[in-house]
Amino acid sequence: MDTGIIILAAGNSSRLGRPKQLLVFKDKTLIEWTIDAALETNFKPVLVVLGAFADQIQEKLPPDLPFIVNENWAEGMVSSIAAGVAEILKHAPELENMIITVSDQAFINATVLLALEQKQISTKKGIIASSYAKTTGTPALFNKRYFPQLLSLKGNNGAKSLLKLHDNDVETVAFALGNIDIDTETDYHNLINN
Repeated sequence: MDTGIIILAAGNSSRLGRPKQLLVFKDKTLIEWTIDAALETNFKPVLVVLGAFADQIQEKLPPDLPFIVNENWAEGMVSSIAAGVAEILKHAPELENMIITVSDQAFINATVLLALEQKQISTKKGIIASSYAKTTGTPALFNKRYFPQLLSLKGNNGAKSLLKLHDNDVETVAFALGNIDIDTETDYHNLINN
């Protein structure tokens, strides 16, 4: 089964005031943790969507890892999702599934990503999301039947609207520390000092 991964790294970290993708946690930047998790799977292609701070973040990417710069990143996450989906399908039009993940979940790992596909295979559901802290979110896998909707997303709540819209076609996998993402200096301080 062909599954690709889109890593969203285009945001401007407005509440933090500096690129959270480049914060260091246990000797690696958050974007490097996310990329390493993706590359430990056999999923491909893996594509990074950059936007704000594109030049700085690009320096941390492996030289052969494909990326695009979403010039419309300021329109919010949905514009980066749509840009990423369009780009990845240019390279791999035969994809069955796509995993969308973000670059500020410090505890992301390959096991979580692989579990999404396993759950999709076992349940045949079209959307497999991660569950943590009484919510569902990224990383999330979308079957190809949802690619057109991902391409035409509008608004500000990412792909979460699809989870609500198609809740009868959603399954989840547990991602124990998925709720730990970095939006503020306090979040980062708590992460590195715990």
